[in-house]
Amino acid sequence: MGYQLILSIVTAFFLALTSTYLITPYVITFAKRFGLVDNPKKRYHPAHTHTGIVPRAGGLALLSGIIISSFILLPMNRLLISIAISSAILAFVGLLDDKKDINPYIRLMTNGVAAFIVIVAGIGVPYVTNPFTGGIIFFSMLLSNCVAFIWIMWTMSIIGWSSGVDGQMPGFAAIAALVLGILSLRFSIIDPSQIPVTLLAFIVAGAFVGFIPWNFYPQKIMPGYGGKTIAGFFLALLGILSYAKLGTAILVLGVPMIDAVYTLVRRCMKRSSPVIADRGHLHHKLLELGWGRRRIALFYWGVSAILGIIALSVKSQQKVFALLLFSVIIGGFLLWVNFFSHFSKRVDPDNG
Repeated sequence: MGYQLILSIVTAFFLALTSTYLITPYVITFAKRFGLVDNPKKRYHPAHTHTGIVPRAGGLALLSGIIISSFILLPMNRLLISIAISSAILAFVGLLDDKKDINPYIRLMTNGVAAFIVIVAGIGVPYVTNPFTGGIIFFSMLLSNCVAFIWIMWTMSIIGWSSGVDGQMPGFAAIAALVLGILSLRFSIIDPSQIPVTLLAFIVAGAFVGFIPWNFYPQKIMPGYGGKTIAGFFLALLGILSYAKLGTAILVLGVPMIDAVYTLVRRCMKRSSPVIADRGHLHHKLLELGWGRRRIALFYWGVSAILGIIALSVKSQQKVFALLLFSVIIGGFLLWVNFFSHFSKRVDPDNG
């Protein structure tokens, strides 16, 4: 069974990669034809960093690659159907936002609907590992559903906030999915019922890898709001389905997680809305420091890969220590960028 499982994983990864890669040019044409493009001169957005007219609607390409591969390789059941419906809602809202920016509170509400659908279908967090004692903390059904809802909503938000430069988001999303896939694979060896989760993780990873050539600098298409939320949605689900290993997901997503916490604190201190976009994210600060888009994307990928390796190698208590240490490092780096970045003279050619 080991050989068959590896073959299935390889098939899942490359089927999703190939599907997304081949579908994306058609989505680019579709976006241009129906005006799903971003023109900074006509459509100002404080968080955007690109110049020129760039097609949006990347969520449609990503969803297509994931759904096609999932329907071919995964067993059809209520959970898969609910995931497909929820992700289709996210992609549809993303297309509407690509055409004309939707109120962020309406987008937040539709994210909640998508999360609610999969929770009704059976997604929940029945327990978590106590990071201090190593024991198991069990939740009631109501609390299990509440934790799942908050986790899904949170992950969708933080991924969206860390998707500001070419290639940034699909790279670290693919790495996070691969890490969760490897984690799930460990359980699949002793629990065959976990195999569909493992395959889904590698499908998600493959889809985002297939999107990278079109999104890396200079990007030919943006993920759009749909692509960001789909990434967060599937990574949140994989964190739950991989035996509720939320600690692993939190650590591998350490950069966007810490950036999100920093953003919330910063916006609350300024008494501004926590969902209204601005230019205070880590990637914006790196651009101000003179970093180019490629270097920023590779920085996010590299750190995510390192944190992923750590997450797969340590116990729960050590994950907490690693996350705290990393938080201090990133926090110090943000402070340095905020107060001392003017000393930097070097600017990358692709800084813009």
